[in-house]
Order: sequence, then C-alpha cells, then structure tokens
Amino acid sequence: MSMRNSLKVAKWEIKRNMKNKTFLIGLFLTPVLIVAFMFIGSLFGDDSEDLATEEVTVLVNDQLNIFSSLEETVSETAFNMKLEKTDISESEVEDVLKDKENTAYIFMDQRAVEQGMVPVYTSEEINPYFMDQIQVFETPLKSNQLGNLGLTDEQLAIISSNISFEEVVSSASDSSTDTDLEASSPPFEKLIPGIFAGFVMLSIVFTGMAIFQSASQEKKDKIAEIILSSLTPGELMNGKIIGYFVLGLIQTAVSIAILLPAAIWKIDFPFMEYLFVPELVLYLFIAILGYLLFAAIFVGVGATMADISTAGNFQGFVMMLPFATFIFIGPVFSDPSGLWAQVGTYIPFTSPGVLLLRLTLLENWPWLEVIIAIAILLVCIGLFMKLAGKIFKVGILLYGKNASPKEIWKWIRA
Repeated sequence: MSMRNSLKVAKWEIKRNMKNKTFLIGLFLTPVLIVAFMFIGSLFGDDSEDLATEEVTVLVNDQLNIFSSLEETVSETAFNMKLEKTDISESEVEDVLKDKENTAYIFMDQRAVEQGMVPVYTSEEINPYFMDQIQVFETPLKSNQLGNLGLTDEQLAIISSNISFEEVVSSASDSSTDTDLEASSPPFEKLIPGIFAGFVMLSIVFTGMAIFQSASQEKKDKIAEIILSSLTPGELMNGKIIGYFVLGLIQTAVSIAILLPAAIWKIDFPFMEYLFVPELVLYLFIAILGYLLFAAIFVGVGATMADISTAGNFQGFVMMLPFATFIFIGPVFSDPSGLWAQVGTYIPFTSPGVLLLRLTLLENWPWLEVIIAIAILLVCIGLFMKLAGKIFKVGILLYGKNASPKEIWKWIRA
C-alpha cells in the first residue's frame, strides 16, 4: 500500500507540473535558447570562415623581376591566392580598392631590398589571415637580396636552406610519452557518455530542487493537512522524490531531443556511435544516486521552510550543496588520481560529480575507489532518507516560520 500511495503522489506531482505554464516554458525555453545562441554564434563565425576560404586576387607591381618566384612559392602552399602583374602606382591604389573585395596590391621595389619593407594595400573585405599568409614571400625576397651581393648559387643555397633541430628520444621514453598522451586525452567511448550522464544528473538534480518549493507551497496553502489525512508523511515524501525524478527525466529527454540534432548537424560528429557504450550504465547509475541523495536532503529541508522566499541561511546553504563539486574541478582535471580527487570521491555531496569527472578522464579506472564511493553514497542515501522522513513528518505541519537548525536536530533525535 505504501508504494502504491507514493506512486499516486508522484503521478499527481507530474500532472500538476505538466499543467503548470512556468514549468512548461522552462522545459522548452532552456534548450531552445542554447540552440539559438549556438546558431547566432555560428552566423557571426560563418562570415569570417567564408571570407577565409575565398580567393584573394593579389596584384603585384614587380620592379625586382621576381614574379615567377612568387608564383612558384604560392603554388607550393595551400593558400587561395591568384597573382597578377600590374603597373598601377601607389597613388592610384586607394581609389581603385574602394569598390573591390578580396583584393590586394603589393609593391616589390628597392625598398624591399634596402629597407626590408614591402607596402601592401588591401580592400576592406579580405581574408583575415591574408597578412600572415603573404609572409611566405619573404623567402624569394631574401634570395633576391642575397643575389645582389654577388654570391654563387651554391653559397645562396647554403645560406637559404633551413636548419632544423630534431629531438632524438629512446624507445622507452617514446612509449611512455604515448601512454601519457593517451591518459591525458580520454577516448570518446568515455568522454561522450560521461558528458551525457553529467547532463542527466544536473537536469534531474536542478529539477529536483523544485521539491523545496513544492513542500513549502503546500504548507503555505495548508494543503498538507488534507493530503496527510489519507497518506503517511513517508508516502508523501517518497512520492515527491519519485515524481520530481520523472520530471527531471522529462526535462532531460526534451533537452536532448532539441540539442542533440542541432549539435550533430552543427558539429558533424558521430555522437550516437560513442554514446551507447557499456560505461554509460555505470555513469547513469552514479547520476541517479546523486539525485536520490540531494532529493532526500531537499525534501526534508523544504518541509522546514514556511515559504521559499523566506529561506534562512541554513536552508540557503543546503540549496548550494549540488554546486560543491565545482570546488574539485580544477584539482581533478590537473590530477584525476591525486589526493584531492580521492577526497572529493569520498565526500557524499561531491562524490557523484567527482566520480563522473574522474572516470571520464582516467584510462584505467580505480575500481576499489569506485566501489567504496558507491557504497558510501548508498549508505548516505539510506541515512538521509531516514532523517528526511523524521524532519518531513514534523516540518510539513509547522506553519508560520522557518525551523532553526536546533529545532531540526530535536526532530531528528525524537
């Protein structure tokens, strides 16, 4: 009977929220806004990308007779340039460029030989990387400078050739480097499902934070007494936890249904190929444990508040617990097997997030640490559920004020 009543409460919570305009707007608005920002950013980015791939017409006023060398240099690169000779003077360039796009005028004269300076005039719309690309013309210009010194072809070849420094490493250190690289770059089989599970956990935990408001609103409207006339406080509490878990899954499903197609189309990456892997089962299990832990805390503490808008320092601190994981993000990224990463793994409030992050980054999983962390989570979930039940039983019927930590401690000991 207990589970049946809890499921009835869960069904009621789901129906009530699915008919709530605020919840429905948030359900669709969040992923839609993410997609909108993604496309707005791509609109600005596409212009520069298109400009970077368009052909640039380079008109060269060649007074050094090196045009053929310039053409040869361009042909050896992947730059999209079209070289043409011109007799136009510098005084006429600015007027000519006014109505042109992707066009540049280069003046190869004695200034390049004597001063090492080449005047370049470009149109307003031009490849943003053009000025970097034309640095390849330095080689034929240097050859021209050296040729004017009267050196032989052999001497020119020696001076013009590049000197390269090549590192010689032993096979042992080479293999260890490869191993380090593999460890520092997690494979997509772990990265994609890890990100997915993290997104699922955040979605259901943030949706579960609405339990605060749900419990306090029922107290404010004095509905709790009516509900508890046919249910036990434990059944009501469990029903809320189950109901908001399902609502969190609905939020996740809607977000993924909107975001995933947009991401696949924009990034052109086979997400699905790397998503459904065996590791995903463990990741999702950890995410669900994270929700149950925080939901037990939220539903218990939510019953101690007269109104969500009058939450005290203690209640406000509890609402921040899901964000405690962020304290360990830096140390975990720096050393996923380090001391701070292990500490974060064993603290119940940070364990779900730190575990997901570590398992995503590590090549070889520390199974003993994973099993101990999951065991701690399961014990803490059972403990917090029991404590939340005691707090909820008394707090849901407390009107007019927020309970103090001292009062909450009395309820737990009762």
